Order: sequence, then C-alpha cells, then structure tokens
Amino acid sequence: MIDILQVTTTVSSSEEAERIGHTLVEERLAACAQIVGPVASHYWWEGRVEQAVEWYCHLKTTSERYAALELRLRALHSYAVPEIIAVPISRGGSDYAAWIADMVKS
Repeated sequence: MIDILQVTTTVSSSEEAERIGHTLVEERLAACAQIVGPVASHYWWEGRVEQAVEWYCHLKTTSERYAALELRLRALHSYAVPEIIAVPISRGGSDYAAWIADMVKS
C-alpha cells in the first residue's frame, strides 16, 4: 500500500477551515479536505483551562508531501501553536490510496 496519512488540524471558524482546506487541495498538498464542526474544545493555554468552539479539518496526503503540507498549513493557520497531527493510514482501498498519491504529485 502507498504510504498515506490523514492530517488533522483544528481552527477557530468554518471560514478558516474552508480556506485552509481549499488552498491545500488547490496547491496539491492534500488530495481532499473534510471539514467537521463545530466541536467544543477544552484545553490548557497560558496557565489556565480554556474553552472554544472549533472546526476540524481532515486532510489526506502522502508521507512524501507531509513536510510541505505542514509548512504551508502553519503559514495559513491563525493559531500560534496549531494542532497538526498526522496519522498513518495502515489499511484502505488500494485504488483510493493510489488516487491520493496521484492527486498530490509535486
């Protein structure tokens, strides 16, 4: 199977999620972007527990394109310390994995 990843980030608005998802797909750093939200988030920040409404942006890419995707995601993101988590997809349809690889060719 082709080495593919699901990269997840959270953002502060649906508009930001749409902008990031669209840009990364358009620039062929991600094959697709799914946006989910709103979600309630609770987290430590600067010494206290915070609460926020956020949106998830799930991106599919290859390990080969991950570094470029992360760099661009950081440039597009509004957070000082964005959540950027990459999880390898160990199993899946080989045709879907091939499609992802084809869509993100540099």
